[in-house]
Amino acid sequence: MSDMNISYLDQSDAVKARFDKLKQREVILEVKGLGKTYESHQGPVSALQDINFKTHRREFVCVIGPSGCGKSTLIRILAGLESHNAGEVLLDGKPVNGPGRDRGMVFQGYTLFPWLTVKKNVMFGLEVNDAGRNEAESQARQWLELVGLSKFADHYPHQLSGGMKQRVAIARALANQPRILLMDEPFGALDAQTRARMQSHLLEIWKNIDITILFITHDLDEAIFLADRILVLKAHPGEVQELIEVPVPRPRSAMQITSPEFRATKARLEALIHPPAEQPEHDEEAITPKVIRLTDVADNVE
Repeated sequence: MSDMNISYLDQSDAVKARFDKLKQREVILEVKGLGKTYESHQGPVSALQDINFKTHRREFVCVIGPSGCGKSTLIRILAGLESHNAGEVLLDGKPVNGPGRDRGMVFQGYTLFPWLTVKKNVMFGLEVNDAGRNEAESQARQWLELVGLSKFADHYPHQLSGGMKQRVAIARALANQPRILLMDEPFGALDAQTRARMQSHLLEIWKNIDITILFITHDLDEAIFLADRILVLKAHPGEVQELIEVPVPRPRSAMQITSPEFRATKARLEALIHPPAEQPEHDEEAITPKVIRLTDVADNVE
């Protein structure tokens, strides 16, 4: 079958079986009728409107959409860092009304304490939550082992690369053993090579622990490579366009970027996020560019 005949809706038997099992797992996060409105000088502005979706245990969900669709607003509401005006957010069936240790958060910025070592950065949340020093240190070493940074436990953030800093941030977020890990474009500031390595690191971490991940990104390839399902938002206001089941088999590898399933999914995302602009019929101004003279120069000047 040629690429032209492959649809993003086509799933192999193995992929179908995986989604059947995933949907039988318990629901960790449920968002129902979520809305967010801001007040402005021009009146109320709707940032999010009637957002509905569920995330299952150990599922990896990516959220994408055009600029202004409210991706970061959504994840801040899920983290309890921002309030909402309508609907509800339920974590394990309980309303989310503020921050809690049942949610880990990783931002694009590394948000590490520069005066603390790598190990003490990871220990910080554990000690805040009343873990004893020895217990916190033991757990921190385990998390640093998981993210591959045991050798750098006594280094300071300024001694690390960008990718290493973000791995410390992930370890710190996971140290409190949250039910869900919320990630707001965590690899957006990294160069392409480091970003690709971090994506593979994250999938390896996710494979080895019991964690559900909700990951905000603007990168279509990243979303397809990482996610079980992709929540696509549209802008002004942010609304759900589609929730796509990624047909690319797991485990994932860089080689799959050229696969028919990957290309078909990316084509669908492109169509949703960057639809072709509508061109008014019989409107010469819409199709003929205007030439504007910026300087008063003679036409015969060479």
